[in-house]
Amino acid sequence: MEYNRKKTICGENRNSYSKTDTDATFMHMKDDHMRNGQLKPGYNVQFAVNSGFITGIGVFSNRTDLGTLIPFLTYLWHKHGKSYRNVVADSGYESLANYRWLFENGQTAFIKPANYESGKKRSSKSQVGRMENMGYYEPDDCFICKNGRHLDLSSHYTSHAKDGTERKISVYRCEDCSDCPYRAACCKAKDSERLKEIFVCWEFQNLRNNSYHNITTEEGKLLRCNRSIQAEGAFGQLKHNRNFKRFLTGGKVKVLAELLFLGLSQNIAHLLAKCNSGLQNLHLIQPKAYLNF
Repeated sequence: MEYNRKKTICGENRNSYSKTDTDATFMHMKDDHMRNGQLKPGYNVQFAVNSGFITGIGVFSNRTDLGTLIPFLTYLWHKHGKSYRNVVADSGYESLANYRWLFENGQTAFIKPANYESGKKRSSKSQVGRMENMGYYEPDDCFICKNGRHLDLSSHYTSHAKDGTERKISVYRCEDCSDCPYRAACCKAKDSERLKEIFVCWEFQNLRNNSYHNITTEEGKLLRCNRSIQAEGAFGQLKHNRNFKRFLTGGKVKVLAELLFLGLSQNIAHLLAKCNSGLQNLHLIQPKAYLNF
């Protein structure tokens, strides 16, 4: 009975909780002043920022950001009575469920793909076994490896992600891997007779490509710059400039109340700063070097 009670408190989306605050989840915090990285009970706080103002605050027990985007945007839609046309987020929010939800609700995703930075590195481009480094021939629905051999579609199957999202996977298998000079670098299978296989979720790839196209446009570059300036700046104002680094209360309701007061004070300070500088109508900051961002 005690074990079942603890499992009920913990829920399905986490595997730990604090005894003194059951809403808090143990997370790996940044190093303290003694350079000790520790597991401490904490919350995943989400800010929605528009024109530099905090327009929404969410408090979650999730250790990662993947499962917070949909409930947070739903909460904002109920509170504001309308949804945002453009949703700008970093790579921590990229998942098929989030892409699919934004597409179905008519919202444009400006989410940086998780492989955006790593794909630029020379070491990543030299990995011949990666799908991104192979050519795709659409008429025959096949990939072409570095040795010029075809990886043809062999089967389909349905799998479920950790969040329960159902996805259709296409399996592409090489026609022949024998006597291939790139075999060791391309295929990691221990069995030397096993053929090279690639597993692709085309729905995810298409949505990722659309998001990649969005963030590389002129509008996307400007929005990404402003996400770094405005969203991260809102956290920086509270955590660094105002030295707020620890909640004074426990429980989601009380923590949210603390953040709402802080957000309100931050918005008042931001409004005064805008009025004093005559920038009331400025919604997006345009850095001089944003084209090279």
